Amino acid sequence: DEDEEDSPQLLRTKSDAGVWRRGKRRTPSDQRRLRRHRFSINGHYYNHKTSVFTPAFGSVTNVRINSTMTTPQILRLLLNKFKIENSPDEFSLYLVHTSGERQELKSTDHPLAVRVLQGPCEQVSKIFLMEKDLGEEVTYDVAQYIKFEMPVLRSFIAKLQEEEDREVQKLKTK
Repeated sequence: DEDEEDSPQLLRTKSDAGVWRRGKRRTPSDQRRLRRHRFSINGHYYNHKTSVFTPAFGSVTNVRINSTMTTPQILRLLLNKFKIENSPDEFSLYLVHTSGERQELKSTDHPLAVRVLQGPCEQVSKIFLMEKDLGEEVTYDVAQYIKFEMPVLRSFIAKLQEEEDREVQKLKTK
């Protein structure tokens, strides 16, 4: 008994170290659900509660496609990548040239082949994903005038009006 009284007894106390809790065990279906809702797009986390992600205009993304894929297939692939829940019918792919010319790719087109035919320089033309109502086609004839200032365009209109008036006068005199 004497040895027990002489030996100092250490009282059990809480440590200053943090306590680690074991995580709640999740079922496999819960784990899958969590994995589906946690991801980032180009470094920005997507908010699955609001289901909103709008890529910045002109932002570049890469998707793996092949030459047999049509425009609707690539549209679905892009919308899925950005987790956009709208219908693919609301969007279209457009080939946009540096001149400003813009043409909508048809549903039967193969966008990879269309892009390859434009040549190796990415500055000449690019393919954009746009909403259908925002992206109207711009022909080359119109695109060449887009970069002019308004006063210059007004002078073009005035000269064309004068030319039209002269032609009308010629027809009246005949």
